[in-house]
Amino acid sequence: MARVRSEFPRTAEVLDEWIELSDGCRLFARVVLPVDAVSDPVPALLEYLPYRLCDGTAQRDALHHPWYAGHGYASVRVDMRGSGNSGGLLLDEYLPQEQLDAVEVIAWLARQPWCSGAVGMFGISWGGFNGLQVAARRPPALRAVISLCSTDDRYADDVHYIGGCVLGAEVLSWPSFMLGLNALPPDPEHVGEGWRELWHERLEGTPPFLETWLTHQRRDEFWKQGSICEDFAAVACPVYMVGGWADGYTNAISRVLEGLSAAGTPCKGLIGPWAHGYPEVASPGPQIGFLQESLRWWDFWLKGAATGIMDEPLLRAWMQEHIAPAASYSFRPGRWIAEEAWPSPRILSRHLCLTAAGTLAANPGPAAWLESRGHEGAGADGGAWCPYGAPADYPSDQRGEDAFALCFSTEPLDERVEILGAPALTLELAADRPQAHVAVRLTDVAPDGSSLLIARGLLNLSHRHGHETVVPLVPGERVRVRFLLDAAGHAFKPGHRIRLALSPTYWPFAWPSPEIVTLSVSAGPSSSLDLPVRAPSELDERLAPFDDPEHAAPLAADDESFRSRRLVRDLTTRTWRSELETADRTTLHDSGLAFGERGSEISTIVEGDPLSARIDRTYRHEIERGAWRVASETRTSLSATATEFVVATELEVFEGDQCVHRLVRSVSIPRDGT
Repeated sequence: MARVRSEFPRTAEVLDEWIELSDGCRLFARVVLPVDAVSDPVPALLEYLPYRLCDGTAQRDALHHPWYAGHGYASVRVDMRGSGNSGGLLLDEYLPQEQLDAVEVIAWLARQPWCSGAVGMFGISWGGFNGLQVAARRPPALRAVISLCSTDDRYADDVHYIGGCVLGAEVLSWPSFMLGLNALPPDPEHVGEGWRELWHERLEGTPPFLETWLTHQRRDEFWKQGSICEDFAAVACPVYMVGGWADGYTNAISRVLEGLSAAGTPCKGLIGPWAHGYPEVASPGPQIGFLQESLRWWDFWLKGAATGIMDEPLLRAWMQEHIAPAASYSFRPGRWIAEEAWPSPRILSRHLCLTAAGTLAANPGPAAWLESRGHEGAGADGGAWCPYGAPADYPSDQRGEDAFALCFSTEPLDERVEILGAPALTLELAADRPQAHVAVRLTDVAPDGSSLLIARGLLNLSHRHGHETVVPLVPGERVRVRFLLDAAGHAFKPGHRIRLALSPTYWPFAWPSPEIVTLSVSAGPSSSLDLPVRAPSELDERLAPFDDPEHAAPLAADDESFRSRRLVRDLTTRTWRSELETADRTTLHDSGLAFGERGSEISTIVEGDPLSARIDRTYRHEIERGAWRVASETRTSLSATATEFVVATELEVFEGDQCVHRLVRSVSIPRDGT
C-alpha cells in the first residue's frame, strides 16, 4: 500500500479574496496556494464555516491549509454568508441558501487560473454537515468529500433532539454561543470603512436560533431539509466519513456507509476513540496522521494517483478495551479493526432477554412486570452529549446512575465478547402518564463493581410510531417498542458483566416529561437486547499502521484556557445543580488581534418536581486590537411549564465601553409531546 511521506514538496502563499455571489453578496475567503499553482494548476479544497476565519478558527486553519498547499492543493477557507467578514445574514443552520452559496463558491474555485477544475470539500461538525448537503446538490466540479463528526439526519443527531426528546443543556448551549458569535463585527482591516454598517445590519437581522428549533419538535420538513438520508442516491461524489466513539455524531457513519453503498456511491468510514475533533489532535488518543490519510483520499479522487486507499476495507474502527471509568481520558486502549462491507455479514446478533431476576440471559424465564420510578438525579453522571476532549466531559462511574435505574446484568463472562455497531432493544412496557421517556444505558461492570458507560439510547414514547407523529400513551396500556442504542466498538473481558439500565428520567441530558413517571417493563420473553457481536478477523492483523500525526507550523499565538465542571446536590432543598465554567483567550502575534470567550452553564432540578428543570447559559465574546474593542454578552435560559417551553434571551453588544445594541425577549412555545 502506498504511503504518504511527510516532506512539503511545494511552498505556499496566502491570498485574501472576495467571492461575489449572483445576488451581490460578497463572501470573504482565504486561499493558501502552492507558489507555482498558476503555471501548474492544482485541485482546490474547500472548508466552509461560520466560525470567523480571521480569529475564531485562525489557529486550526494554520495547521491544515498550509499543509495541504505544501502538498499540491489550493486550500481555501470561506466565511459563510452572515459570518466573519462576509456580507449578508446567517438566519439558521444548514439552510438552502447556505448550500446554494457553496455551489457558487465551488464554481468560482473551479474557474480560477490556479485551479485544475477539480474541487474537494472537507470539514468537521458544521463543515462536515454542509459537505454532505452540498454533495447532494451535485455541483459539477465537486469530486470528493471528507466529512468529520457530522450526520445524515439533522433530527436524529445534532444539538436539538435525541430519540424525540429535547436534548437538555445542548439545545440551549449551542444557539446561545452562536447568538453571541453572530453579534461580533467583521474586521475593519479586511472589510474597510463599511464594517460598522455591515455589523449593525447583522445585529438587527440575525435571530436566536433556539426559538425556531423548538417550534419543530417533530421530524418535519424543517429537519428533512439538509438530511441526506432522505435520498442517499442524490450524493454521487465519493464520501469519507470520520468520527470517534466519544463524539455525539458517530451513529451517522454506519448509516451513511450503508446508504451510499446501496446507492453505488464510493465511500469509506473511520471511527477512532476520539471526541469532537480532528484525528491528528483529538483526545482521547491514540491520535493518527489524518492529514496524510486525507491526502491519500484527495490524491486518488482529485488527481487520479494510485494511492491504494480504495483497495482497503470500507470501515476501519478502534476496538476499545475496558478502562476504569473517569470524567477525563487522554488515551483509550484498544486496537484497529476493519470490515470490508457494512452492514457486515460477519457481525452476528446475540439475543439476551431481560429476566424477572434482573439478569440478561439467553433463557427468558417467567414473565413479570418490574417498575422504575423517575428520579431527577438520574443522568447527573452522564457527561456531555458531544465531548470536545476537555476535562470532565466524559461519563464518570455509572454506579450512582444504576442506583436510580432498573438494571439487568449478565453473569460474569466466561469469554471475551466484542461488539461493533448499534445494540437494539425491544421492550414491552407501560407508563402511568400519557407523556413518558425511556432512557437506557449499556455498561461494562468490572469485578470491582465499577460501571463503565458503553452506549446509551433514548426514546420519547409518544414517538413510538416514528418521530413525525405524536401519539400520547394511554396510562397503564401495554406497548411494544424497539429502538437502537448508540453504536459502539467495545471488548468486554472475561469476568466482567454486561449491564443494561433503564429509567424514565435522564437529566440534564434529556428534558424531563411534565410529570413524574413510573415505567413498568415486562421482564421475560417480550423484552430483549440484541448485541452486535463481532469475532476477530485475520483482516485486522493485516492493517497497515497509520502515519504519525503531523501538521503545518502552528500560528504564533498565546493561549489561555480554563474549564471546570461541578455537580452539587443540596440535601436541604433537594436540588441537583450542575455547573460548568469555561474560558478561552488567544492573542495572535503577527496581527496583535486578541479574542476569546468565557461562559457558564447552570442546570438545576428539584427532586420530585420535573417542572423545576431549568438551564441558564451566559457567554461573553470579545475581540480587541489596539484601541479597537468589541464584545457581545448573552444571557439565555430555558424552562418549561406542563404545556410550554419558555425561552428567555438577553443580548448586549459593545463597541469599546458603549452598548450599541440590546435585545431582550421572552418567548413561550407549546410543548408538542415532549
